Amino acid sequence: MGRRYILGLRGSQLRSAQIWAVILPAYILFGWNNAVAGPLLNLPSWVETFPRIDTVHAIGAQATDNARVQGTVVAMYTLGAFFGSLSCIWIGDKLGRKRTIQLGAAVDVIGALLQASSFSLGQLIVGRLVTGFGLGMLSATAPNWQSECASAAHRGAAVVLESLFISAGLALSAWLNLGMSFTTGSVSWRFPLAMSGFWGLIVVAMIPMLPESPRWLLKQGRSEEACQVLSALEGVPEDDPVVRADVAEIAESLEVTGKGRFSDVFKNGELRLFNRVCLACAGQMFQQLSGINALAFYVTTIFEKYLGLSGVLARILGACVFTFQTICSPIGVLTVDRFGRRKLMLVAAIGMGSCMAIVAGTSSQIHNIACVGTAGAFIFLFSLFFPVGFLGLTFLYAAEVSPLSVRVPITSISTGTAWLFNFLVAEITPVGFETLGWRYYIVWACINLFLIVPAVYLFFPETNGKHLEEVDQIFRDSKTIFDPVKVAHNMPSDVLVEDEIRQEKSTTEFPEYVRTNV
Repeated sequence: MGRRYILGLRGSQLRSAQIWAVILPAYILFGWNNAVAGPLLNLPSWVETFPRIDTVHAIGAQATDNARVQGTVVAMYTLGAFFGSLSCIWIGDKLGRKRTIQLGAAVDVIGALLQASSFSLGQLIVGRLVTGFGLGMLSATAPNWQSECASAAHRGAAVVLESLFISAGLALSAWLNLGMSFTTGSVSWRFPLAMSGFWGLIVVAMIPMLPESPRWLLKQGRSEEACQVLSALEGVPEDDPVVRADVAEIAESLEVTGKGRFSDVFKNGELRLFNRVCLACAGQMFQQLSGINALAFYVTTIFEKYLGLSGVLARILGACVFTFQTICSPIGVLTVDRFGRRKLMLVAAIGMGSCMAIVAGTSSQIHNIACVGTAGAFIFLFSLFFPVGFLGLTFLYAAEVSPLSVRVPITSISTGTAWLFNFLVAEITPVGFETLGWRYYIVWACINLFLIVPAVYLFFPETNGKHLEEVDQIFRDSKTIFDPVKVAHNMPSDVLVEDEIRQEKSTTEFPEYVRTNV
C-alpha cells in the first residue's frame, strides 16, 4: 500500500489535508507579511525606535527623504523574496517540492525573530530581507506542489484558494495591528512582526506528513514512489487503471520535453519555452502593476493622510478592506474552473482600472465628504476585483503553462518577477503619493486598462480543464506568440473527453521511461 500520510487519509481527503495543513498557513503567512508593516509606520514607539523613516513629524524635503528611505525599508522584504524565488532555480529540483517549502518556512521564522527583536534600523532591514527570502522560496514552490498534486477538473479552484488565504492573512494582520495600536511601548509592533513566525512554524511541522509531488518523483526516476503517491491522491490501488494512465501521461510528457536545462527557458524551439516564460512573468508582473500593493502596503496611510480620516478610523477601515477582500475571494475560487482563467483576468483588470480612475477623481476633493466616501467605497470595490482575477490565479497560470522538465525554473523566474515588481511598487509608492498626490492613482488606472487588458486578450491562452501535459500541446502546435490563444480555443476542453483518452492510455504498456525506472 505504500506510505501512509497524515491521519491515514487518501483521495480527496488527502488533497484537502494538503490545503488546510500547509497551503492555508503558508498563504496566510504570505498575506500577513505583505500587510504587517504598513500600519506600524505611524505608531509612536515605531517612530521613536526608527526615526530615520519617520514621515509623521518630518516636513518639506526631510519628509520626502524619509518617505524614500521608508519605502526602501518596507520594500526590502520583497527584494529578499525576489532572491528567494530565484534561488529555487538551483535548489528547487534538487530538494524537491516539500523540502523547499519547509526550508523557506524555516528561514521566514528566523526573519520574523530578527524583525521582532530589532533595536536598530540595520537589524530591521536584515530581518525583512531574511523574512522575504524564506517567503520567496515558499511562494515559488507551493503552487507547483499543489498544482502537480491536484486533479485537472479541480486544479484551478484548489490553487486559487491561495487568494482566499492571502486575503485572510491580510485581514488578520490588519485587525491584530489595530488591536495592538491601543497598547503602549514596543509590543505594539514587535508582537505583529513575531506572529509571522507562528504561521511559518505550522508549515515546518505539517509538510513532512504529506506526499511529495508525483511529477517531481517521476522526473527524478522514482517511479515506484510516484505510483504510491498517485494511488494515495486518487484513493485507488496502485495497479488501478487511473494510476497507470496518470503515470503514462506524465512519463510521455517527460519523454517529449526531456530533462530540461535552465538555459532552455531562454529559447523557443518546438516547445516555445521562452514564450511560456514571458507569459508566466507577464501574469505575475500584471498582478503587481494592477496597483494592489499601492493600497495593501499603505491603505492605513491612504485613509489617514490622504483622505483626512482619524488614525483609529483609518486602521479600522484598512482592516475592513482586507476583510472584504477575504469575503470576496471565494468568487474566484468558485468561478475559475467554470469561466476560465482569461475571462477572470480580463474582467478583473477592467474592474480594477475603473476603480482606480474613480478613486483618482474623488480623492482629489478630500474636503468633500461625498467624494471621500466614494473614494473609500471604490477602494473596497477594487478589493473585490483583485482576488478574483489576479491574486492566486497568476501563480496557478505560471505553473500551468510551464512544462514539467523546466517548471521549477520558469515558476521561480515568474515568482521572482512578481516580487521584483512588488519591490518597485513598495519603493515608489511613498514618493508617488508625496509628489503626485491623487494623480498617482491615474497611473494604475492606465496600466490596467491599456496594458493588462490588451495583453491578456491577445497573448494568454486558456488552460482551464486541461491536464498539465495537454497544455504542452497548445504551445507545440503554435508558431507565433499570437497562436496559443487560437490553438487553445480550438482544443477540446471537456475534462471528461480527455479522461476517455487517458483511459485508453491506461490499457497500454507504460512508456519506456517508466518501465526502465520502476
